[in-house]
Amino acid sequence: MNILVIGSGGREHAIVKKLKESPRVHTIYAAPGNGGIAQDAECLDLSATDIDGVVHFVRSANIDFVVVAPDDPLVLGMVDALDAIGVPSFGPNKLAAEIEGSKVFSKALMTKYNIPTAAFASFDDAQKAMDYVDEIQFPVWIKTDGLAMGKGAIQAVSRTEAHIIINELMIQKRFGENGTRVVIEEHMTGPEASIFAFCDGETIVAMPSCMDFKRVYDNDQGLNTGGMGAILPNPYYTEAIAQRAMHEILIPTINAMKAEGRPFKGCLYFGLMLTDNGPKVIEYNCRFGDPECQVLMQMLDSDLLEIMMAVYRGDLKNTEIKFKQGAAACIIMASGGYPETYKTGIPIFGIEAVTTATVYHAGTKLNKEMVTSGGRVLGVTAQAETLGDALDVAYQAVQCVQFEGAHYRKDIGAEAREVQHEVCTA
Repeated sequence: MNILVIGSGGREHAIVKKLKESPRVHTIYAAPGNGGIAQDAECLDLSATDIDGVVHFVRSANIDFVVVAPDDPLVLGMVDALDAIGVPSFGPNKLAAEIEGSKVFSKALMTKYNIPTAAFASFDDAQKAMDYVDEIQFPVWIKTDGLAMGKGAIQAVSRTEAHIIINELMIQKRFGENGTRVVIEEHMTGPEASIFAFCDGETIVAMPSCMDFKRVYDNDQGLNTGGMGAILPNPYYTEAIAQRAMHEILIPTINAMKAEGRPFKGCLYFGLMLTDNGPKVIEYNCRFGDPECQVLMQMLDSDLLEIMMAVYRGDLKNTEIKFKQGAAACIIMASGGYPETYKTGIPIFGIEAVTTATVYHAGTKLNKEMVTSGGRVLGVTAQAETLGDALDVAYQAVQCVQFEGAHYRKDIGAEAREVQHEVCTA
């Protein structure tokens, strides 16, 4: 089979590498891909959001299956366009992708179907939003309704700060039309858990729990990023919590989407806060996360293509989905200055010296040599029997790779390592 993977990050590189293991795969193309993906697939000069270009290529190259990995093309309706020409794909259609594309929609869905989440209010009028924050307690989260490159959730710790944020989003239109409607919600406390699940519209199969690390500096300091690392499993997500989440959140969500005439087919992400009152939804995403995808693909022990095709056919319940025992860890190596201003085109050395871990490329470009081309550059990912060992192997591998200004957090999974030890010895 000829496969096309849409996207250009570490998530897409992990998907490409896992698809390569399938005996049914003949050729993999990537649009647009990156320097690392170019070593595993044929990269195309096509933007991930160029729906017309993708449709033209799929027709001309006899593509058998398309994996639409990022949020933008899913929300724009790339799966719908592929359906229209009879080409099977992995990912939700435009209606179902709205679960990520509109926070107003997703919060209303949770309210309607009694799915636990933070208390909230939605606004499309800036003055009404400002009047509302004058009457509530702080801190709160102010979130753009639409996609905002992972930067659409902003914490306000005072009324003054809330007014400034509302003005920037709704009046100055910092994120364009995507921020002209906002959700203002209560601040929840507790450990966070990243749960991903394969869904075919009827059946939902949860993958092992993950934890990601968003802040750019150690001890969760600094600005939010797309993610500076991830671990699997999440030691806070116990079997008891998993069972509760399945019955109170995961299954009700897939049933709610079906009831709304938006059956979800693809990978559905549940960002959960493990509060004292049980797990609650922070947000949904309509695709794999990055860098969580890297640790999930590292541990997947089944044929990814077969799973994705079963999702498309609606036959997930009859498909084997196995994950390896043990743990995995991903350490993101980022450009100096990320997530703000950073240089690109910097040569990368030492990747070939890494033999104990997998180096997934995110922001790289292959010219005569491998160079940086983005904020998050590499995801050094390792697996082992225990989380501590996986972290040790990943951090040792990071030492092999160098590029000017390279930055990475040195405390990924540090607290979780201790929690796991306590759980294991209890």
